[in-house]
Amino acid sequence: MNDPRTTAAAVPVPGPVPAPARAGLRIVRLANFVAPSSGGLRTALRELGAGYRAAGHDPVLIVPGTAHDDRSTAQGRVITLPGAVVPGSGGYRVLTGRHRLARLLESLAPDRLEVSDRTTLRWTGAWARHHRIPAVMVSHESVDGVLDAWGLPAGLTRSAADRLNRRTAWSYTRVVCTTEWAAREFARVGARNVVRAPLGVDLDRCHPRLHDPALHRELTGGAPVLLALCSRLHPEKRPEAALDALARLRDRGVDAVLVVAGDGPLGGRLRRRAAERRLPVRFTGYIGDPVELAALQATADVVLAPGPAETFGLAALEALACGTPVVASSRSAVPELLGDAGAVADSSGDSFADGVELLLDRPAAERRAAARARAERYPWRAAVRAFLTAHGAAPAAVPARAGDGDRPASGSGGPR
Repeated sequence: MNDPRTTAAAVPVPGPVPAPARAGLRIVRLANFVAPSSGGLRTALRELGAGYRAAGHDPVLIVPGTAHDDRSTAQGRVITLPGAVVPGSGGYRVLTGRHRLARLLESLAPDRLEVSDRTTLRWTGAWARHHRIPAVMVSHESVDGVLDAWGLPAGLTRSAADRLNRRTAWSYTRVVCTTEWAAREFARVGARNVVRAPLGVDLDRCHPRLHDPALHRELTGGAPVLLALCSRLHPEKRPEAALDALARLRDRGVDAVLVVAGDGPLGGRLRRRAAERRLPVRFTGYIGDPVELAALQATADVVLAPGPAETFGLAALEALACGTPVVASSRSAVPELLGDAGAVADSSGDSFADGVELLLDRPAAERRAAARARAERYPWRAAVRAFLTAHGAAPAAVPARAGDGDRPASGSGGPR
């Protein structure tokens, strides 16, 4: 018999799940594929957990790591379990030992379950149904995009993605997608339990005031154009496109320098490629200090976001908040964030170079103001409210938090 959640082509927003009588909910969150140098996912987990806690709930996060740990933090209780390293991933780990994890979940007695991995942790949807616990799967990546990045033929990619997405939609009470773009692959299989909940950005930490002319001169050696790539150096992020764009720009007479902030399995290959082509590229490695990273983003003239599998694009949104326009892959969700604050490119270096030149043709003050204005639509307060609504747990109001800037948050569903 067909499950009613996967039989219609439309993706309507379902009604709220009734909350227990007590005021606060214990929201247990599971995440895989995190590492000390993780970027967007780690940021989202931290900010949402802190928001849940500020709204009066009891968030508990379970993640893989090198050893067992259990501590109270600003984002709530964080439990780390020893997890296996995924080969070739640059240090990402996954939770193993299903029985051990199931026993831990039972001991925590969650009111809600939130899962940020729809591959190895999909079994938790069945566990939650068995225990009558409303469960949400957060779609942080496009299955289409990830499989395509690994080189699967287009026909196999689509059929494999559709099978996985049908199972995901069936397994969970709701699937949360952060953009309309991310929801499309679920709409394609007729999922009816998909809701939209955008992520957010720290509008105080990421700010145009961090623009530093001295840092610009230091990084470029006096060249007029500074490009930045802030990304894991992993195949699904397509970082080589940034080097190709730099080469095309220099061929056209644009005196530009590229700074690559991030690390990953492609790091060595990219360094060799830059050296062989005599490209002015500075590799900083992973920048763990968020203020230092924001200073780089604010000082760059343009930030590149070539990853085709991004379902939201937190690094791109942080760049916008810093007042820096973005050139993004047309195959990702990032163009949905940009509006008039960026440019869109296909996968070629020529196309990314075209986007950079298009943005540089605009007066600096105008393009920086447009970028900041676009980011101000996405305070974390709105994101927390949208996620709590997906859990059927939204309070009357989510308290304003540091980093929300001085603009009021948008509606509970976030910006459209």
